[in-house]
Amino acid sequence: MNKSQLVGFVAEELRLSRLGSATLIDKVLEGIEKGLREDQCVTIAGFGTFEVKDRKARLGRNPHTGEPIRIEAGRRVGFRMGKALKDSVASG
Repeated sequence: MNKSQLVGFVAEELRLSRLGSATLIDKVLEGIEKGLREDQCVTIAGFGTFEVKDRKARLGRNPHTGEPIRIEAGRRVGFRMGKALKDSVASG
């Protein structure tokens, strides 16, 4: 499912216009982004937890030449599924 399909789903389920549901989805995603920037963790009960994780600098390899390359330290967002989502996905 892409964002356009998600907007259509929300619009249909909540009987909103596509513009209204797109705005709603944008604001939810904006809130998650803000939470990650400020608190570094966003938990949605029953769904999961988004969390900022620091990655250390490390040595990697160029897959084409096999040459070692330095990979800089960075930050990434991780996601852990909540129990309800995990059970739902597992049951198909």
